[in-house]
Amino acid sequence: MRVFHSDSYEVPLPPGHRFPMEKYRLLREALLERGVLTPESLTESTPCPRQDLARVHTPRYLDALSQGTLTDAEQRRLGFPWSPELMRRFSAAVAGTLDAARAALQDGIGGNLSGGTHHGFPDHGEGFCVFNDIAVAIRVLQASRDIRRAVVVDLDVHQGNGTAAVFTGDDSVFTFSMHGENNFPFRKQPSHLDVGLPDGTGDAAYLDALALHLPEVLDSAGACILFFQAGVDPLTEDALGRLSLTHAGLRARDRLVLEAARQRGIPAVLTLGGGYAKPLSATIDAHVGTYEVARALFR
Repeated sequence: MRVFHSDSYEVPLPPGHRFPMEKYRLLREALLERGVLTPESLTESTPCPRQDLARVHTPRYLDALSQGTLTDAEQRRLGFPWSPELMRRFSAAVAGTLDAARAALQDGIGGNLSGGTHHGFPDHGEGFCVFNDIAVAIRVLQASRDIRRAVVVDLDVHQGNGTAAVFTGDDSVFTFSMHGENNFPFRKQPSHLDVGLPDGTGDAAYLDALALHLPEVLDSAGACILFFQAGVDPLTEDALGRLSLTHAGLRARDRLVLEAARQRGIPAVLTLGGGYAKPLSATIDAHVGTYEVARALFR
């Protein structure tokens, strides 16, 4: 399995900022230390060209990011202070998802140790999402005629509002989001299929809901590729999650999605998504679990 990373691009954040930027490096190190990945399977991403970002994001927004003219309100909505490093880091993450998608089309699966930034809208970012990497990757692959149709399976605890907005009215991309109904974003954008779960939902109810809807999603999408937003913030320990999944439940979730894709011959792209557990080691363990499941299924 070919996997891409961009954690060498550091973003300066103020002391006490709640976004766990270090998790990307810690995850890469853990995957190597535990033998889930080898150094040869890892490739560092380079920043995505503007012309690719512009297939989704507006010129005004890209100019504001490159020139440092985001307003204070835009920075608060984004959740990050602007810095020159911010655009480089997150555009490299976009390139990682695009590279992972190209690898998946060849190998059946590919991964990005970043990405899943599903709150990125064409004209703004929010919720720690500068760009929408999945949307950009889909648009680039459609433009190059590598794919016609795609499906997005978004299982982050937060609804994929940016992704839903990008593909509203577009029948070539099926967006499926299963998330905490009472969690951020409080104003949801309609996906092709949304499943909102109540606070405290545990393994059994979660997996039952996924098993009910996933076959319908994949069979109706007619997709050439599946983008899996595999956020681990449904975990009980997550500070922002409000659901109650165990590590075993998350692994069962990942197995359901990836086994369904493999059985149907749909290449799968892994993107990281959210994870804000305390301690952070619980988030790292959950992300490692996703890759252990993927390696076992696509060995």
